[in-house]
Amino acid sequence: MKKQIVVIGLGRFGSSVCKELYELGHDIMAIDSNPENVSAISDFASHTATADGTDEGSLKSLGVRNFEYAIVAIGDDLQASVLCTLMLKELGVPKVWVKARDDQHRKILEKIGADRVIQPEYEMGIRTAHHVDSEKVVDYINLSANYSIIELEASKKVIGKTLGELNIRKDYGCMILALKNGEDVNIAPLLEDMIQTGDILIAMGHKDDLKRFEAKGL
Repeated sequence: MKKQIVVIGLGRFGSSVCKELYELGHDIMAIDSNPENVSAISDFASHTATADGTDEGSLKSLGVRNFEYAIVAIGDDLQASVLCTLMLKELGVPKVWVKARDDQHRKILEKIGADRVIQPEYEMGIRTAHHVDSEKVVDYINLSANYSIIELEASKKVIGKTLGELNIRKDYGCMILALKNGEDVNIAPLLEDMIQTGDILIAMGHKDDLKRFEAKGL
């Protein structure tokens, strides 16, 4: 379903979000105080405006209250980020997602009502650490303090075996959500599905269980 989304702050993060959402077919308004940033994104937004995201009058005149989502991507300026978030909530924007630069920033944003706080550097740091920790890890998504989704390369140990033979859920407490091979994805694979050369196993579970499966099961 097409959504109406306003993106405020068109640095590297904001521009990237804006472009991807536009390519996905959503109605995007892109706002930044720097006209060069606005010009650079003009081909990837339905509407653009050079305006101060912390100016309530500007936000009202641009009609941001009519948007379903607002993404505040001015995370490097704590004061501006907090003020913009506060005004968007007061204007009645249903869902406000905000980029935070650190944990203190995140706590403040959550206190004033941000619906979701994104810490891209922190999240990418965790993913990078897991890539370095194990060559088997293809990708890593943090779900909470204790649970994750991880993509793991199938090793010679498991190739040619079915999921039933591996008994991953019973032995390791992990759930295999999908098997991926190139562009082909087998969602919710069956116990009789056999792991092929080049398969990626997408597993979900407690971090300790996933680590145990990665170390001993593959």
